[in-house]
Amino acid sequence: MSDRIRQILESNRTIAIVGMSDKPNRASHEVGHYLQKHGYRIVPVNPLLAGQQVLGETVHADLPTAAAALQAAGEAPIDMVDVFRKSEDVPPVADQAIAIGARTLWLQLAITHPEAEQKAADAGLQVVHDKCTKIEHALLA
Repeated sequence: MSDRIRQILESNRTIAIVGMSDKPNRASHEVGHYLQKHGYRIVPVNPLLAGQQVLGETVHADLPTAAAALQAAGEAPIDMVDVFRKSEDVPPVADQAIAIGARTLWLQLAITHPEAEQKAADAGLQVVHDKCTKIEHALLA
């Protein structure tokens, strides 16, 4: 594991999971549960589940709504946007990640979008693609 990934996982404690599923057998749910068990605050984002609870957290329709809810509650802002969507769905997520002031855009396994990644990097976000937060975190030990 690179020092950069280690630093990201150690310093980004509030993680929005874009594409969060309420189905326990889905990767987004499994990774969210894992991260939660390891002390991260997860913020589920999925417009189809907005207002429902997944893993004890309220699901938000999009990143701006999630960020506003955390701010209104006086909670820590979103550090990382962890994306479980198809590569072609990344550009608007990257734009929202930039808009809310996230520090990291993390694209899960097999997810890449060079233009959106470059836009996020140019805006000052750290960008990781084609890697799993759960797998990388497990390598920290």
